[in-house]
Amino acid sequence: HTRGTNASVDNVREVASGVSDVGFSLADTAADAVNGTADFEEPAEISALTRIYDNYTQVIVRKDANIKSIEDFKGKTISTGSPKSGTEVIANRLIESAGLADADVTKQRLDLAKTVDGMKDGTIDGMVWSGGLPTAGVTDLFTSNGGDVEFLDISALEGQMKELNPVYEVAEIPADTYTGAGAVKTIITPNVLMVRNDMDEGTQCALTKLIFEKKADLEKVHAAAKGIKLDTAMPPEPIPLAPGSQTALDELQK
Repeated sequence: HTRGTNASVDNVREVASGVSDVGFSLADTAADAVNGTADFEEPAEISALTRIYDNYTQVIVRKDANIKSIEDFKGKTISTGSPKSGTEVIANRLIESAGLADADVTKQRLDLAKTVDGMKDGTIDGMVWSGGLPTAGVTDLFTSNGGDVEFLDISALEGQMKELNPVYEVAEIPADTYTGAGAVKTIITPNVLMVRNDMDEGTQCALTKLIFEKKADLEKVHAAAKGIKLDTAMPPEPIPLAPGSQTALDELQK
């Protein structure tokens, strides 16, 4: 039993409370839940079936806004994503990591479609988006207004971001993921599939095997599913791997 919600926090809470059997979560939220920090009052009894694909933090600015780093967000109008979304969590942590106060930035809490519109018409100076590659709305922006916008390399903030949550890593958005955009380093957040620790180990094992066996079908739905790989199946610390999943991974890797 699964159902869609707009936020990793809701998904993890539903798994922990038994409302959902499996929950899709960004690893930063899952780590907070396991540790009982941030949005979670106490540690949640949950573990990961597997790490799936990564969300890439895509920070894009208008060239005429003169923004060369997150520090330059000061005094600018920035879309930080939909309220309570994984994007908003990352955007706020980037701003904090850069040493800026909330009041330094005019935040617009917009969904991706409205964000892209604002980037096109110049009502916002920059945007943060956390998602798989490629993201359709970002493709649209670079296809129609590629000459007006550019990516920011935010990898220098990795150390400060890891202090806020240990799961963040640096990776590269490959060149030509978006029309005309060169390769850029950024911070990624792994995605994980979470279950309760007391789920039957046989069920955990079967679900994990199913994910890897159906990978080709999942890729047809979203290209990001290419990121589901046995060699990166382990969730990042401090998120535990479900014991049934360990059994499945051991068998799949034989």
